[in-house]
Amino acid sequence: MLLSRRGVSGIAALMAGLVATRVATAAEAGAKTHRVAMQVSTNDAVVFDLALNNAVNLAREYGEAAEEVEVEIVAYGPGLHMVRADTSPARARVKSVIESVPGIVISACGNTITAMEHAEGRKLELLPDVGVVRAGAVRLVALQEAGWSYLRV
Repeated sequence: MLLSRRGVSGIAALMAGLVATRVATAAEAGAKTHRVAMQVSTNDAVVFDLALNNAVNLAREYGEAAEEVEVEIVAYGPGLHMVRADTSPARARVKSVIESVPGIVISACGNTITAMEHAEGRKLELLPDVGVVRAGAVRLVALQEAGWSYLRV
């Protein structure tokens, strides 16, 4: 079926109206809290930056829809380097995101910390406000079993 430009514009206007109505209805019915878990398991600044971008975008989009969002980024394995005070390429960005965007939590795997401390023969320091969970993979499974959505980065 061919649509004229006017037909496409009309459909776009109709869709925009439906979205606006859906947002208003959701706000009236009591906003849902969206919960999203992400894993960072590679020592790759680009991947970690994508996870932070996704977290910020989720907070912004759901905030504009008057809905709450909780995001937990879990770093483990080689991904722990992204939240280590001595190796993180994203110190300033992590600080900024945690301080300025409510609902975003970054967790580090305790098992990975223990393994890295053993291998390096010294105590590791994490970036400020990064929490520690016992096991990163177990944390991700627990969040998903509790109904959190999993977003692959």
